[in-house]
Amino acid sequence: MARTDAIVLGAGFIGTSIAIHLVKRGLSVALIDRRGPGEETSYGNTGIIEGNTFFPHPFPSGLSALVRLLLKRDSAANFHWSFLPRIAPWLLAYRANTSLAGRLAFAEAMRPLYAQSLAEHETLMAESGAAKYLRKTGWLKIYRSNGAFERAQREFEYASRFGLAFRPMDVAATQALEPSLKPAFRHAVHWPEAASVSNPRAVVQAYAARFTQLGGVMLNGDARSLHRNGANWRVDTDSGALDAKEAVVALGPWAPDLLGSLGIRLPMAFKRGYHMHYRAEGNAALARPIVDAENGYCLTPMEQGIRLTTGAEFAARDAAPTPVQLAQVLPKAKELFALGAAAESKPWLGSRPCFADSRPVIGRAPGQAGLWLAIGHAHWGVTLGPVTGRLIAEMMTGATPFCDPAPYRAERFS
Repeated sequence: MARTDAIVLGAGFIGTSIAIHLVKRGLSVALIDRRGPGEETSYGNTGIIEGNTFFPHPFPSGLSALVRLLLKRDSAANFHWSFLPRIAPWLLAYRANTSLAGRLAFAEAMRPLYAQSLAEHETLMAESGAAKYLRKTGWLKIYRSNGAFERAQREFEYASRFGLAFRPMDVAATQALEPSLKPAFRHAVHWPEAASVSNPRAVVQAYAARFTQLGGVMLNGDARSLHRNGANWRVDTDSGALDAKEAVVALGPWAPDLLGSLGIRLPMAFKRGYHMHYRAEGNAALARPIVDAENGYCLTPMEQGIRLTTGAEFAARDAAPTPVQLAQVLPKAKELFALGAAAESKPWLGSRPCFADSRPVIGRAPGQAGLWLAIGHAHWGVTLGPVTGRLIAEMMTGATPFCDPAPYRAERFS
């Protein structure tokens, strides 16, 4: 029977970062996934490291916004009618948490993680040779109407209170920064303290390679096989059973499949999202991600092409793809940038695991000795991977955590 100090389940940004931090602190660690590093949810995203984030994504406010959502005229969100009864309680809780009081509570709780996110990435990138994928060019949010820009003023006021740098710009200044953008907007805001990566999967793979260089072991296996074996945890892998005193669940949207069998039920929901890569026409290029505030999509320059990502879709995690949002936003994206032919035959689909308060769960699993959770990172799995790895490794090894982990405890849902 093989034994190790810790098993980490899930080789995305979160799990791989945890595994590195644990092995750097002297533990023997096995990283388990059914696929290769970065092959699941960590692959499909905007690639933005959002150190500037301070508010969660808002729930639509006002009757007209809700009507547009229900009529499926808002490209920022889609839903399956059959799924609404199941997701409705979670959506109501999410709406309550995106009130002004809820957003301020989120900002206070999450600022320590966001403030350290880029620095933690840079440390791992320097060690793993992944710095070549990093762009420290910030990101742009464009506003097509004066009204949308005016409604964002409160956001800018709070950004100033938190000491976050941002630069409002007119069309001319924006095009000086991004010459290939078409003038299909009235205003833009540059968030210079954010960064982005040109190939998220390659970054995870570089982190995984660094983990094995440090002595960690990567194995393929079914995380759902995790179970108690006396005082240890046991998981079945393609190389046989593996025991460890401690185990970390970093399975993203698949975490409930395992945790439910262990009697742990947390109110996680899923925001499904799509992306598609396109070639740029002529000499058009982007130096940073561009977010369209009123249409709910992002354009990001990636090694595979210009990645067009959608907003949220509320549906069963494993339901068949319904990429209607891509069809809705593609014409809008072409108004802004010269997107050419698709660079792949079909869109990618993934699920973002979210709690209604938009905070992750990072810490001990309730009622299960030696089991740790790092789940529910919502839209910020890329951003929060290394900083989550540092925090949970500090807790597991008895070091003083760099920030108070109490806001991320699973017990807040009790």
